[in-house]
Amino acid sequence: MTVRPLSALGLLAPRRPGLGPQGLPVNKSAAAAGIVAVPGYRLVLAGPDGERSLDLAALNALPQHTADLPIACVEGWSAGATWTGVRLRDLVALVGADPDRAEVDVESLQPTGRYRRSTVEPPLTADPLTLIALRLNGDVLHPDHGYPARLIAPNRPGVLQTKWVGRLTVRSPR
Repeated sequence: MTVRPLSALGLLAPRRPGLGPQGLPVNKSAAAAGIVAVPGYRLVLAGPDGERSLDLAALNALPQHTADLPIACVEGWSAGATWTGVRLRDLVALVGADPDRAEVDVESLQPTGRYRRSTVEPPLTADPLTLIALRLNGDVLHPDHGYPARLIAPNRPGVLQTKWVGRLTVRSPR
């Protein structure tokens, strides 16, 4: 049971899902992660055919897809949202890999931190709901939700939904 007048004092209590930028809570703000500005942003894609670099205009020019997916936090809260961006499988194909077999290392622009990198296994790489999201609930991502781009995939804990994505390294079995 939550006693609302004292809830601000509950430092270890789960966040309330409706609070935060764009209607979702955040565990780490952009400032706390060392992300202060992202001028000249480019997403680097590395794969079997070499490296490509896409700016935000190029990412927005790719086919956009929308998925209704929750963020499920290890702190005990979950909140649904509508995410729009580029399918991870489409980005994997751009660098010459088979999305059905590829594993992707996702690296954040965040300079340090335990969760600045995550790995997406082949079943989620191929899943059409796995996105490099550029928008949340129809609006450009707020910096605290990972602007300019973040990973969102079904059935992954929030700490593995890497924010501030700067590099995707695609590995395919030979």
